[in-house]
Amino acid sequence: MGASDLLHNVTAATVGHWIGGRAVTEGARSQDVFNPATGETARQVLLGGAAEVAAAVAAAQAAAPAWADTPPLRRARILNKFLALMNEHRDTLAALITAEHGKVFSDAQGEVTRGIEIIEFACGIPQLLKGDFGDQVSTGIDNWTLRQPLGVVAGITPFNFPCMVPCWMFPVALACGNPFILKPSERDPSPSLFMADLLRQAGLPDGVFNVVQGGKEAVDALLEHPDVKAVSFVGSTPIAHYIYETGARHGKRMQALGGAKNHLVVMPDADLEQAVDALIGAAYGSAGERCMAISVAVLVGDVADRIVPKLAERAKALKVKNGMEPDAEMGPIVTRAALERIEGYIATGVEEGAALVVDGRNYSVPGHEAGFFTGGTLFDHVTPEMRIYREEIFGPVLACVRVPDFAAAVDLVNAHEFGNGVACFTSDGHVAREFGRRVEVGMVGINVPIPVPMAWQGFGGWKKSLFGDMHAYGEEGVRFYTRQKSIMQRWPASIGKGAEFAMPTSK
Repeated sequence: MGASDLLHNVTAATVGHWIGGRAVTEGARSQDVFNPATGETARQVLLGGAAEVAAAVAAAQAAAPAWADTPPLRRARILNKFLALMNEHRDTLAALITAEHGKVFSDAQGEVTRGIEIIEFACGIPQLLKGDFGDQVSTGIDNWTLRQPLGVVAGITPFNFPCMVPCWMFPVALACGNPFILKPSERDPSPSLFMADLLRQAGLPDGVFNVVQGGKEAVDALLEHPDVKAVSFVGSTPIAHYIYETGARHGKRMQALGGAKNHLVVMPDADLEQAVDALIGAAYGSAGERCMAISVAVLVGDVADRIVPKLAERAKALKVKNGMEPDAEMGPIVTRAALERIEGYIATGVEEGAALVVDGRNYSVPGHEAGFFTGGTLFDHVTPEMRIYREEIFGPVLACVRVPDFAAAVDLVNAHEFGNGVACFTSDGHVAREFGRRVEVGMVGINVPIPVPMAWQGFGGWKKSLFGDMHAYGEEGVRFYTRQKSIMQRWPASIGKGAEFAMPTSK
């Protein structure tokens, strides 16, 4: 079956909600969902609000007691069936992503695979739900701990990974015994409903997983609803800060992952061809619409003059086209508004005095002239005062900053307000060790351009890239979606006579 056939009977004219185990396709408000490669409206998505959130919370609340009481192994068996269905339908889901996001099909396949890896991890979560036990902590008294689900939890996810980022959240939450409400991006909403139906096919009870489409009204309703116990978010830093503050004010456990300005430091002793490959792939892959994209190349010493011409040659040669084309290296931008914002930043960089080495603006793909395309853009001689250095562009724009030595490179990275991901390319083991220890960033790659941790290790940045105490997925995710209970007991035969008024101690 060809890639163009994968969406047959999958996409609908209207993308609705999923509440209480069924699709909800009626609503008063909707907006367009575009095919970014053609610029055409592909379908409509319903925009839910407080009423839809209330219905989803009610469905989740009704399902919560039975799901929490379901033995963890039985919950894992349902997730294992879901895992098999995700593997079976990986290419259909990837095609859905490309059709609404625009990223190239092979990249979408990779996204689904990374989501599948989290589900694989979640299937083993019963092992991580074990408590600990203390025998005879005092005379005749034993003490142990449990990890129990929170109740109804929610995830608010971005457009750039409509499968992978939700999978950072809901498989872990479900495995821990929580019903889940997903509020996906309204820009590419179809993958959320596709996964909801796969969960239904896997045997997940009605109400345990719900999807509410929408914008700010739906988000605020989730943050304010008293029965939503925790919210996880991935998106830009200003919104992450708002969501963290609002949710915390309403007494919720919060985890809000924000923006990034990821640097890749190239030392003079680095393998130059390897560094060029890394920068091209990490800067322009998925059109730069990744929170782990490399948007700053920190060029140390004389490496700048050697590497910039190679980067320019490769940026000009990028194959930018419809993401479903087999040889596409970069697809379109998700919306026209995003395209205009990105190209506005390029104009700002020119105005601020950066050297525009490759200009990707006004890019046209034959046969897709109305699509939301831009080419790869490369700046040199960028300085820390410039907006194109300070702010997250979230597009295929690579800024080269020149520094004299290793210490200056580390200081530059550490001075930035974001601390999501960073990389260093070098052949010197001491430099690599010192970089890993000294850099103030949550995820670090040594000769690895996009150091996204594996499913069992957890994802999260530092500084203004994360608001909250726990990273996403992995054991951190298990802690986020559970709370500890300590139980201390003794039995009547060991209880002495009379009231005790002193603080209990071990005796």
